[in-house]
Amino acid sequence: MHRPGRWMIWVALAAAIALPLGLAAQSPLLAYRSPVYITAGFAGIVAMALLLVQPLLVGGYLPGLSGLRGRRVHRLVGAGLVLAVIAHVAALWVTSPPDVIDVLTFTSPTPFSVWGNVAMWAVFAAALLAVLRRPLRLRPRIWRKAHTALAGVAVLGCVVHAVLIEGTMEPLSKIGLCALAVVATVWVLRDRRIWTPRATSR
Repeated sequence: MHRPGRWMIWVALAAAIALPLGLAAQSPLLAYRSPVYITAGFAGIVAMALLLVQPLLVGGYLPGLSGLRGRRVHRLVGAGLVLAVIAHVAALWVTSPPDVIDVLTFTSPTPFSVWGNVAMWAVFAAALLAVLRRPLRLRPRIWRKAHTALAGVAVLGCVVHAVLIEGTMEPLSKIGLCALAVVATVWVLRDRRIWTPRATSR
């Protein structure tokens, strides 16, 4: 790959992440929200952005981040994703504990809450499976499929959760970020043949 192409990939990724964040920061709804609530919202946006980065790292599509280096960054981004989800939920807990309890117990009347809850547990389960990969001595093929399935549920849940919420995120940039995360996930599944016996181990 030529150097201009490598540069353009990083610029495109930065724009895909920065645009939704920048537009959300200009939302008039922020004027009526507490700092903790704003933190919760932006932690959710960051989590969505990291869900876009993860499949790109898995597929080795980001210049300079393939092979062993890419796997290491993938783990770091995964840890960042977990922290972003925790920050999102913890900040919402501070603003309204009863609402968070309803979400965690699947008793919330809002559909986006159910999808968010499913996505959260899928993120945690995928991260836990990554940590326990060696202690559990799972076969690479079995671990890969389980980890990928959980990641897929996390992406689907987060996307539906984000799309259903009418909040500080600008609608078009939100749809764009969600669509890119889905496309990147589907692309890496097809490209690396995760569900076939000959899939390349990450």
